[in-house]
Amino acid sequence: MREQSVAYEAETGGDCHVPCGKVSILGSTGSIGTQTLEVIRNNGDIQVTALAAGSNIELLEKQIREFKPSLACVWDVEKARQLKVAVADLPVKVVSGMEGLLEAACEKKAGIVVTAVVGMIGIRPTIAAMEAGKDIALANKETLVTAGHIIMPLAEEKGVRILPVDSEHSAIFQCLNGENRHQIHKLLLTASGGPFRGRKPEELKDVQVEDALKHPNWSMGKKITVDSSTMVNKGLEVMEARWLFGVEMDQIQVVIQPKSVIHSMVEFEDGAVMAQMGTPDMKLPIQYALYYPERRFLPGGRLDFWSLGQISFEKPDFDTFRGLALACEAGKRGGSLPVVFNAANEYAVNEFLNRRIPYLGIAEMIEKAMRSHRVTENPTVDQILEAERETYELLKSGR
Repeated sequence: MREQSVAYEAETGGDCHVPCGKVSILGSTGSIGTQTLEVIRNNGDIQVTALAAGSNIELLEKQIREFKPSLACVWDVEKARQLKVAVADLPVKVVSGMEGLLEAACEKKAGIVVTAVVGMIGIRPTIAAMEAGKDIALANKETLVTAGHIIMPLAEEKGVRILPVDSEHSAIFQCLNGENRHQIHKLLLTASGGPFRGRKPEELKDVQVEDALKHPNWSMGKKITVDSSTMVNKGLEVMEARWLFGVEMDQIQVVIQPKSVIHSMVEFEDGAVMAQMGTPDMKLPIQYALYYPERRFLPGGRLDFWSLGQISFEKPDFDTFRGLALACEAGKRGGSLPVVFNAANEYAVNEFLNRRIPYLGIAEMIEKAMRSHRVTENPTVDQILEAERETYELLKSGR
């Protein structure tokens, strides 16, 4: 078993985390970013020092005016120019592109960085933030999926913590508090099964974008919602959990739990199983990461066992949800193959959302890219990004 994540220093003798009170949010206009700001708004004792977004400058301007960061980044250069004019009356520096994203990640006053950008664009800012001594509230799963072999040793070297924001990984994190991390037997990663649970491949041939965006339990961005429908998202979470909790791929089991009230479980060596339960609300894991190890009151619904009645479980269908099987294959092989899996999925989901390929074409593209790739062991950041570029080129060319 590999070394455990430094996220667990509080339970293994390190100093308890005192909330720093200052945060930088990368991806502030997305689903996780907006919910993070809602948590901050409700608590009122965290200062936002930097915000970064892709191109939604209308929402970003509103966020700047409310939370008054000293730095704002827009990925799109032209949009950044427009934002700079719009907020000229405020004392905020507006930057753009990767250089600006890195500046937001390293904003000197922030003690914790919420990495909620989508895609492999999150790798370099996460590394830069860690090198600057920032704790990471990790919502960008691609960072660990593709560069876990770089991220986890760096976190240990720099003495920073990686606090999971995904509901499933937060659940495991909570279950492990106070437990001996070396006595994990199995991680039970739960999944709702998405909108197509129980269907067979032939029933998915005519799935449209609108169908894939109807998640039964969670409200999320378009890309992650499609990923949940294909169960690729669960495959990415399996690979992420491997690095976060220092286990092997064979120690992670996916369990279908349709009502999404058990967010994940840990089985220990003695057979005991601990579960974290609650209503499906992303604000809980967000708040837990920001204030860990403190628990605070969170407005919202509570789990009503009388209304719930029962909780059912199912095995995942690896034949129908081919993306999950391919993810497990990529995670076990390691090296640069998870990079290719992730990049191919990003490309394919974008093609599907733009109605250029059928729904089942997503898994087909992923498999094609994986079968065409020659694996690089322990890739550097540059090699990771090159593997991404090559995957995109392969799929664009139709080879």
